[in-house]
Amino acid sequence: MARTIAFDYDRALERATWLFWKSGYAGTSLRDLLKIMDIGEGSFYNTLKSKKQLYLACVRRYEETEGRKRGQALMSAPTASQGIRALFGAVLDCLDNPSTPSRLCMMAAMASEEVLSEPELRKLVEDGLGSFHACLVERLSQDRDEGRLSATLDPHVTASVVVTYLQGIWRMALVDYDRPRFERQIDAFLSGLGL
Repeated sequence: MARTIAFDYDRALERATWLFWKSGYAGTSLRDLLKIMDIGEGSFYNTLKSKKQLYLACVRRYEETEGRKRGQALMSAPTASQGIRALFGAVLDCLDNPSTPSRLCMMAAMASEEVLSEPELRKLVEDGLGSFHACLVERLSQDRDEGRLSATLDPHVTASVVVTYLQGIWRMALVDYDRPRFERQIDAFLSGLGL
């Protein structure tokens, strides 16, 4: 007979996602998770199995919420250039949001030794970056093929450069964030790429 979950799973997952986003995988202890989720150790292990399994669930939740916003910004714009600019706008909106637990995107925070040393978590990072890269390549290729971008633009290289720059934005925002300055830098960066 299957066990019944004795706590509000969605609420607990939302709180755990917030904590992982704020403190990162390595910086979040089981004790902190149990406290913020308001559950006992037995319920935790019976339902969620391990900190790693909970983290995987939290990353999926993050992607379904924050990741979806950025994906919609990228894919709903009429052109690749406008979509990429809208994507960066969504990132800056996240950085401006005072209720955001960290200036570091939860996905960007996964690029750490602690996370990447775990094969299952590393695969999640690689798959996430690969998916994002593929979306960028798709948008850029379509616009290049339809003449909206230079015929010499290499969608794969350009997408890789955008992915790398985006990861850098999150890191630099930890040091010194000023939206107008970031907007000027993003504009110069994308203009230099022909976007």
